[in-house]
Amino acid sequence: MRPTLITQKKKQKISDDLIKDCLSILYNTCICTEGVTKRLAERNDFVLFLFTLMTNKKTFLQTATLIEDILGVKKEMIQLEDIPNLASLVSSFDQQQLANFCRILAVTISELDTGSDDKHTLLAKNAQQKKNLGPSRAEVNQATLLNIPGFVERLCKLATRKVSETTGTSNFLQELEEWYTWLDNALVLDALMRVANEEAEQSSTVGAGGVCGLANTSTRTQLPHSMKIMHEIMYKLEVLYVLCVLLMGRQRNQVHKMIAEFKLIPGLNNLFDKLIWRKHSASALVLHGHNQNCDCSPDITLKIQFLRLLQSFSDHHENKYLLLNSQELNELSAISLKANIPEVDAVVNTDRSLVCDGKRGLLTRLLQVMKKEPAESSFRFWQARAVESFLRGATSYADQMFLLKRGLLEHILYCIVDSECKSRDVLQSYFDLLGELMKFNIDAFKRFNKYINTDEKFQIFLNQINSSLVDSNMLVRCITLSLDRFESQSDIKVAEVLSECRLLSYMSQMSMRMSFLFRLINIIHVQTLTQENVSCLNTSLVILMLARRKDKLPFYLHTLQEMEYTEKYPGFILNNFHSLLRFWQQHYLNKDKDSTCLENSSCISFTYWKETVSILLSPDRTSPCAIVSYIDEAYMDIDRDFTEE
Repeated sequence: MRPTLITQKKKQKISDDLIKDCLSILYNTCICTEGVTKRLAERNDFVLFLFTLMTNKKTFLQTATLIEDILGVKKEMIQLEDIPNLASLVSSFDQQQLANFCRILAVTISELDTGSDDKHTLLAKNAQQKKNLGPSRAEVNQATLLNIPGFVERLCKLATRKVSETTGTSNFLQELEEWYTWLDNALVLDALMRVANEEAEQSSTVGAGGVCGLANTSTRTQLPHSMKIMHEIMYKLEVLYVLCVLLMGRQRNQVHKMIAEFKLIPGLNNLFDKLIWRKHSASALVLHGHNQNCDCSPDITLKIQFLRLLQSFSDHHENKYLLLNSQELNELSAISLKANIPEVDAVVNTDRSLVCDGKRGLLTRLLQVMKKEPAESSFRFWQARAVESFLRGATSYADQMFLLKRGLLEHILYCIVDSECKSRDVLQSYFDLLGELMKFNIDAFKRFNKYINTDEKFQIFLNQINSSLVDSNMLVRCITLSLDRFESQSDIKVAEVLSECRLLSYMSQMSMRMSFLFRLINIIHVQTLTQENVSCLNTSLVILMLARRKDKLPFYLHTLQEMEYTEKYPGFILNNFHSLLRFWQQHYLNKDKDSTCLENSSCISFTYWKETVSILLSPDRTSPCAIVSYIDEAYMDIDRDFTEE
């Protein structure tokens, strides 16, 4: 790519056409010849040089495509700060270029996933964290991006601009032409032809009154618009992904502040019906051989990316109230007033100029589409996760009532019981959401009982819970905690619900609680603990902490011992539990984030968690609350060290 043929003293400037040809040859060689991309990726100077070519509009797309391919196979993540004049490079991009640049950035700011499951065990993660003391390359790159002036603001503008605000048709078509000649992609052209034909058919049926020329003219004017929508969807996908990663990173609070200030949430709210959750038109552009609902269609991916963004935006952050509009915020205040409880500070402190406008906020719109979602839809999981993250953190009665009034509880129960949902992922997300929605809320339990009004329905519900405790244990935890709180209250309404509610009556039976405890400890082992199933350990601890408060801890441990003997395998549960609790100490006493989550979700102070674990792990065999007192010497197996292999 350097002029070496003509020996002249004056350095020659290479023409854009020559650069384009070089890029084209390189790109095609990478596709056709194995190993070329990898060899190019190993040359760091070359990769950084490619970035400098992006300043030229004429070669931008070709360069971007080649860089994307090379970074996809590069073993070591590049450091964005090594790119010459990164800030001025980014500021030279127009909005379309910036959106394309986001595709490249995605590779540089996401943690490289190691892929194999054993790496995701908490043991392996903890071992890895001990090795990596400093921030990872991805985290350094995130910080580099946030230091570029105006970067996040421009992403917010891109994410929220309407299709009508995009560039004029001629410019747009010229760019499309560049893309297609460059990619020489038959699939894209196939899809385009289908769009054209379908729109022609649609308009000819409209004009069936006999105007022959109508179909042709309408196709000519409509094609660019439907293509523009797809184009915009592809852009927004990349931008939302980058914003989502930044929201989950180390600079989370800084990003939150900027996103709120640049009105990302109200902007997305205004796009919700027309673009994000638009009805699938006949011309939805999908790749050849796929259908509109398969996960690779841009429409589907945009929805999932949007839901992931909402999830990371509202998770344990007071800015979550920006998902409502002013009337809905007033409704939250009214709920608190009516219940005679203080308003949540975050609601009072929400800046009303930054909230959603229009008839409905983003959360309410999400609830509406959630209820209409077909039973087998892949969105159900993400929708439930997004709504659940709004409820996470310290339990708020007003937030729960806001959602209960909109029929969310009945919708979830319909999905779990009436449609007997089979998908494990969706079931888990529904159980988690149900747990957050019902926790400590007597009205929710009353509604539950009204909906699950026959023994048959209740049995289906129990079967769903018991079919996989890893998925349902957060709900089991919520029912246990709620029951404990209700039993200590002397309110007539509470007493009435306690006596009538099938679910609370079921959980108040000692034998049921013991059965849950036994199974929760039995399905996990230190070597197989992951972020997903460690909640089973915490749920078993919650059951025992509540027992300890009532001085029942020895009774519970003794019952576990008896259950072991019934199973003809003494010591197998208690030895395992002892190891799990030792791991718990290692894991939770190092970090602060996890402990606040445990406190918030259980309303039990972290000190009490720590004390309970210490008491259970006491080596004193005469202590009635120590696990070792309930394991016969012959079956004792508690001193093994955890290996991180």
